[in-house]
Amino acid sequence: MVDTRPLGRQPGSMRTVQRSVPAPAQLATAMARVPEGTPIELDLRLEAVMEGVLVTGGAEVVFEAECSRCLDPIQETVEAPFQELFRYPGEDRLGPEDTDTEDEEEDYYLEGELLDLEQVVRNAVVLALPLSPLCREDCPGLCVQCGVKLAEAGPEHGHGEGIDPRWEALRNLGEEFGDR
Repeated sequence: MVDTRPLGRQPGSMRTVQRSVPAPAQLATAMARVPEGTPIELDLRLEAVMEGVLVTGGAEVVFEAECSRCLDPIQETVEAPFQELFRYPGEDRLGPEDTDTEDEEEDYYLEGELLDLEQVVRNAVVLALPLSPLCREDCPGLCVQCGVKLAEAGPEHGHGEGIDPRWEALRNLGEEFGDR
């Protein structure tokens, strides 16, 4: 929660806030996750506007994952920018021209004079997490036949020609007629 009282309700007033908060539970994608309690560094800019408080900022946090190619553990930092308008409480949530109830559910509102940024930060961080994390851009992955890491196996690693034995007779036929 961020207190907006020092900002006031005068449109055009602005203040910055830096804060460290613990990561909530279940901040993850299928391949990457932020462990619960990991510090999330928030750098916020609060601006009073006519409708409410415009929050612009970013969250920086360390995530854990496994490389999607070689399965090595990864621990990296991700930066997640966001911008969201928090409307003042007591304002008409539906004006005469606004009858779409789906838009109302997407709006954020101040709780008294406090901003609850948990959902905004959660959405920004989860969207910033990599869907297919890599330990390095040119990671060759694992051998599909024996499972050894190709980065450690070297260029001499191989398993013969790898011809399916069901096609061996056809190959022999090609060699027989190719000799003529």
